[in-house]
Amino acid sequence: MKRFGSVLLMGVMVMSLAGCGGQSTKATTAAESVATAEAETESKADASEEAGKADAESGDSDAEKESGEKGTFTVGFDQDFPPMGFVGDDGEYTGFDLELAKEVADRLGLEFVPQPIAWDAKDMELNSGTIDCIWNGFTMNGREDDYTWSEPYMDNSQVFVVAADSGISSFADLAGKIVEVQADSSAEAALKDNGELTGSFGTLQTTPDYNTAFMDLEMGAVDAIAMDVIVAGYQIEQRDDGESYVVLEETLASEEYGIGFKKGNEELRDKVQATLKEMAQDGTLKSVSEKWFGRDVTTIGK
Repeated sequence: MKRFGSVLLMGVMVMSLAGCGGQSTKATTAAESVATAEAETESKADASEEAGKADAESGDSDAEKESGEKGTFTVGFDQDFPPMGFVGDDGEYTGFDLELAKEVADRLGLEFVPQPIAWDAKDMELNSGTIDCIWNGFTMNGREDDYTWSEPYMDNSQVFVVAADSGISSFADLAGKIVEVQADSSAEAALKDNGELTGSFGTLQTTPDYNTAFMDLEMGAVDAIAMDVIVAGYQIEQRDDGESYVVLEETLASEEYGIGFKKGNEELRDKVQATLKEMAQDGTLKSVSEKWFGRDVTTIGK
């Protein structure tokens, strides 16, 4: 009996100890659950805070994008339109408009990004946000309601260029001739508005750029080119002695150059415009113009 009692007692003690051990395990598990819950709560709070920061940063980014202040100033231009914008001998983009645009970007603390575009796709590029503006001998006349414009910075006109020995000296002499113009250009628009003159041509054809047009004129494939007088003067000076071509005295149309921004983007337009006025006041516009044209052709502040 004593032995049986001892065994029984030992069994009770073992069960008691097992029971105590089970309670300790349960207590520890509960504590761990509380700690885990608190950690999850903190993690969710941190995640919520990070999400809030991300949303705020995204909002800031969207606001900056709308205002044009993305850290860059991306200018759309036709890379075959010297001297306004083109590929230089060193393979880099250069030109009168691009030099002005880079100076504006530098003064605004933005990285200048020259973005060559197909001229007939310029509106798509601007509206999609690929570019911040169109700055490339861009005629304002007839497009006043299509863009948010800067003030005009240059006067221009549309003229005809012919070979010096062509015998063509007036509009009347263009009757029956082959005339070439850049597609979707201001000169093309001016010709469409002058049906009587255009109707007298033997042929009116388009070309993708004026470098090609001058090659056609040099080979005798066309008799005249309709184009901007500013660009015509530069193109003629760059070829031979500058005496192989002449610009007819009669003008097809007068116009003004401006910088075209997406409709409604007054904030970026105002900043660029204010910077151009500063450049006019300190003589920068004048010096850049004289570099490219030999004279000051700009109109801001005059």
